[in-house]
Amino acid sequence: MRDSSRLTRRAALGLTAAALPLSAAVPASAATVIGGDRLARGGIQVNGATGLPRKITARAWLLADCDSGEVLASYNAHRRLAPASTLKMLFADTVLTKFERTERYKVKDSDISDVPAGSSLVGIKPGITYTVEQLWQGVFLRSGNDAVHVLSHMNGGIAKTVAEMQAKAADLQALDTHVVSPDGFDHPGQLSSAYDLTLFARHGLKDDDFRGYCSTRTADFPAGGKKTFQIQNTDRLLTGAWGLDVYKGLFGVKNGYTSHAGNTFTGGATRGGRTLLVTVMHPAPSTNAVYEQTAALLDWGFGKGSSARSVGTLVDPLSEGGVSAGPSPTKGKGAAGAAGTGAAGSGSSGPSAWRLAEGGAVTLALLGAGAWALRRRRRTSGAGAGAETGAGTEVAAGGAAVPGAGAAAVPGSADAPAGSGDTAAG
Repeated sequence: MRDSSRLTRRAALGLTAAALPLSAAVPASAATVIGGDRLARGGIQVNGATGLPRKITARAWLLADCDSGEVLASYNAHRRLAPASTLKMLFADTVLTKFERTERYKVKDSDISDVPAGSSLVGIKPGITYTVEQLWQGVFLRSGNDAVHVLSHMNGGIAKTVAEMQAKAADLQALDTHVVSPDGFDHPGQLSSAYDLTLFARHGLKDDDFRGYCSTRTADFPAGGKKTFQIQNTDRLLTGAWGLDVYKGLFGVKNGYTSHAGNTFTGGATRGGRTLLVTVMHPAPSTNAVYEQTAALLDWGFGKGSSARSVGTLVDPLSEGGVSAGPSPTKGKGAAGAAGTGAAGSGSSGPSAWRLAEGGAVTLALLGAGAWALRRRRRTSGAGAGAETGAGTEVAAGGAAVPGAGAAAVPGSADAPAGSGDTAAG
């Protein structure tokens, strides 16, 4: 057998390490509120405008001005939910600038041997040489977990990439996010929030390549030799697929679907010189619900919501002069309010208990914990590696488990409509 057993163990090490709640390594203290106290509250937050769309069923959503960073309206902004492939925005924020787009790479079997069964795929084949640009097209257009894993191995492996993504999230002050795999596939403990996903999009859009990839509708992808096949972006508001019209002014950013997360989407559009970002997570199952609700919120933002006053802020990265958030003066109230007024279904809400201090030490903490778990697994036959929560649980802020998350995805469509009966990953 190839030397993939070592690579496979390395990949498992990354997943094990990242699945460990970081609160176990860093003592919990007073919760922080990122972006303002109102964003820690449950229920709709809006100020100075009326007429919000009534038929919004998402468990969490957020609308913000991309340029100013002002949050114009939100619902359970910090509720921690499974992100699906919208987590690929953080992957791009972490890895995109490391390789020139013209760089060429010949894919090995080991590069894609650890792609989870049931993943969305662009169709990468071992032995074929791809440019970095083509790999990123596979990530952004087809949400290809195979492309993510190839780029991760180019970056030094799954474990290294997961650790760097967690460190990047800490720098962006995306403290609701816990990274388990780089592709967004369903894993126990893999969580983010509408607030954090919007941070990822806003940060990524500052990069011309990120913006170019997420706005690309179609591309020709290598099939071996001189043959190619066309791939189309799975963002239905960008392409007008599945009976939807192309949304005027929309330029991306990233959609996602898994059998556990359902549909998630962060979309951005520019009209009249104003750019708005919307993130919608886990709407009630319906073929186009995540896109229809995103469009409705964008319509409101460009129309009746143009008079809305800020209810919070998308903070700047610490590495770019962002101010570190302090302890919440309303500790307890935000979490309790969110839990009492959240959307139907289980899910943690309120401010995250992740510490900003984790950013500097996250790589060592993740890899050290993973190594301990792997050694323990070797000593104990049949024991599960690491301190993972079980399937069917959702990890609340600080690592506490509550019912409702963690089911693994099974094979299906890369962008299956919610409620269709299909299952998918990434």
